Amino acid sequence: MSNFTDEALLQIIKNGESDAVEFKASMSGGAPERIREAICAFANDLPANGKPGIVFVGVRDDTTLGTTPITDELLRQLADMKTDGNILPPPSLTVEKRSLENQEVAVIMVLPSNSPPVRCRGAIHIRTGPRRGIATAQDERILNEKRRYGDRPFDLYPIRSTGISDLNLALFNYEYLPKAFSEEILAANDRSLNEQLAATKMITAADDPTATVLGILTLGKKPQDFLPGAYVQFLRIDGNELTDDIVDSLAIRGAIPDQVRRLDDKLIAHNRIAVDITSGPLEKRTALYPIEAVQQLTRNALMHRAYEGTNAPVHVYWYNDRIEILSPGGVFGAITTENFGEPGFIDYRNPNLADAMRTFGLVQRFGMGIPIARRLLAEAGHPAPKLVINGTHAWVTILTR
Repeated sequence: MSNFTDEALLQIIKNGESDAVEFKASMSGGAPERIREAICAFANDLPANGKPGIVFVGVRDDTTLGTTPITDELLRQLADMKTDGNILPPPSLTVEKRSLENQEVAVIMVLPSNSPPVRCRGAIHIRTGPRRGIATAQDERILNEKRRYGDRPFDLYPIRSTGISDLNLALFNYEYLPKAFSEEILAANDRSLNEQLAATKMITAADDPTATVLGILTLGKKPQDFLPGAYVQFLRIDGNELTDDIVDSLAIRGAIPDQVRRLDDKLIAHNRIAVDITSGPLEKRTALYPIEAVQQLTRNALMHRAYEGTNAPVHVYWYNDRIEILSPGGVFGAITTENFGEPGFIDYRNPNLADAMRTFGLVQRFGMGIPIARRLLAEAGHPAPKLVINGTHAWVTILTR
C-alpha cells in the first residue's frame, strides 16, 4: 500500500465509490458488517479488474473526510476481519493508517482472490459499480470459471480419476451446506447439486464434476485411495522413547471430519484423570493435559500439513512425559523458521481446507490455534509447547507438568 502516495489516495477518494472503492465514515452501527461484505466483494473481483479494492474508513459518501479517530484498536479490529472466520476463504488484505489533508483515514486494501468464490457469513458478495449485491447463479459460474483457470492452491486441484460418486453427498447436504450458507440463502437456492458442489469447491465446475482435493479430503468416501498419506498415525507409548512398548496404535483414516472426531476419541481416552483427596476437604480431579490445547494443535497439523508430494501421515505420539505432533510440510508462504508460532504471523498452505474445517466447526478462529493452546497449557501449569519447523516438517512437543 505504501506505493500509493497521499495524492493518489486523495484522487481515488475524489473519484467516488466504484466497483473497487468503498467509503465508510465511521465504525458505528452496521458499518463493520458492511465492511466485511465489501472485503468479500473485492476479493471476488467479479468485474475482473485484477487490481486491489480499497475500503476507506473515515471518508463520507460525499467524498469529504470525516473525523473518526483512527486508533490502534480500530486498526486491529479491521485487520482481524481477515481471520475472524466470517470471510472464507480468508482474504489477502492490508490495513494502514494514513494522514490525508491533516485528517486520519484507515485504508484497507484487498487483493483479488485466486480461489473464488469468497463468502461472507455464507453469502457470496459481489460488486457492480458502487453497488454491492449477492451473487446470482450466473455470477457464481463466472467466479467458478475464474478459479478453474486461475492459479490455484493444491487443495483445489482436480483429481482426474474421481467423480461425484466418490463424495459423501449425505454429509454435504445435511451437515456441510446448512453450516456453509444461511437459511435464507438455502431457501432461495435454485442451484443444481453440481452447481452447489462447484460453488463450495468440492468439484471443479458444474459441467466438470471431477472432485477436487478439497472435496476428497472433506467429503470423500475413501480419501486415502487417492491421497495415500492423508491420515493420522496415533501411538500411545508406555515410556519416553520410541523404542518403548506401544500400548495403543491406530491409523486414523477417512475424511477430515472423521479423522478429527476419531483422534479426539483417542486423546480423551488416554487423558486419564488424576484424583487428589489429600490436599483439601474436597477431592480434586485433574487431567494430564488440557484437552482443548491438544485438540487445537492436532487440528492445526491437519489443516496446515502438505498433502502434495508426500505419502507421510500426521504423527501423534503420546509418551509418558510428552505428546509429539509431527506434520509433513514445513515452511510456507509468510511462515518461516524464525516466526513459526509467533503472534500475528499467519498463512495458509490449504486455504480452502481451512474454510471447510471452519464450516464444519472443527476450528473456531483462524490464526488462534497456537495462542489458545499456549494459554490453556500455561493455565494448567504446563511449560510452553516447543515449536520447530524446517523445510519438510512442523514439530510440536507438549510437555507434562
